[in-house]
Amino acid sequence: MTRGSRQYLRPDAIARIHRLELRARAVVEGALAGLHKSPFKGQSVEFLQHREYVRGDDLRRVDWKVWGRQDRFTVKEFEEETNLRLTLLVDGSASMDYGGGAEAVPPRPTKYDAAATLAASLAWLALSHGDAVGCGVFDDRLRGSVPARTKRSQLTSICDVLEAPRNAGTGDFHRVLRSVAESLPKRGMVVIVSDLLGDRDGVFAGLQLLRTRGHDLAIVHVLDDDEIDFRFEGATRFEGLELPAHLACNPRALRDGYLAAVEAFLGEVRQRAAAVRCDYALVRTGEPLDAALVRFLSRRASVAV
Repeated sequence: MTRGSRQYLRPDAIARIHRLELRARAVVEGALAGLHKSPFKGQSVEFLQHREYVRGDDLRRVDWKVWGRQDRFTVKEFEEETNLRLTLLVDGSASMDYGGGAEAVPPRPTKYDAAATLAASLAWLALSHGDAVGCGVFDDRLRGSVPARTKRSQLTSICDVLEAPRNAGTGDFHRVLRSVAESLPKRGMVVIVSDLLGDRDGVFAGLQLLRTRGHDLAIVHVLDDDEIDFRFEGATRFEGLELPAHLACNPRALRDGYLAAVEAFLGEVRQRAAAVRCDYALVRTGEPLDAALVRFLSRRASVAV
């Protein structure tokens, strides 16, 4: 097990979610009748590659056309079509590095650590059900990614992407989501794990593009408790993580206006997510992440496909 998988795959979260299923509400390509609808009929496998024939191989898998052209025996290998193709997009921009730190009681992870843990847990769950999972970390572009696969080593590959050093620049949601929409070969489920601190018009323009291409969408909105509750006391210096700006002030003078702005922000995000038929879940870094996962998955499972 790699360092990434040790850090972001927590047994306490896995223990509580292993019986839950990710359900895609939109039409997705799959073969599991009664769970995921498929617009296609026919085989439940797709061609993967040729390999040399070895003694004992099923003769029904020999590609006789290759034998006729090249006078050599090869067999066809196929990859089973999965119930779901899940793409996890984790925000790696600089604002995700904020966290309550050691002074918080109990200590809280950074937003990025929480997001990576959630993504790794969702990946484990989907892979355990035979689904194909891919993952990418982004800021103003997709910095690291692994395409959707069902192979056993996929979870390690995903954790390696999550653990890789980040540039931690500013986010560009529209550019990233447009790129993802153009690269995904099939319809599936796309889950974005982010604090959504950036160009919200870009976020939802990108989501709309993914929706028009038939993808099932979900946002896991990760915020630190400080950002929601603003419980700062005494003279405080606030420094920007993505902009070279700072503000020294008395937090009490800002609290009411700040809390009103946060409530408006969350209300706008919920409303615009609903408008593009995107599931939305708010996760606080101070809450147990296994409980947040169970709440998210239970909500999806309770909605009729």
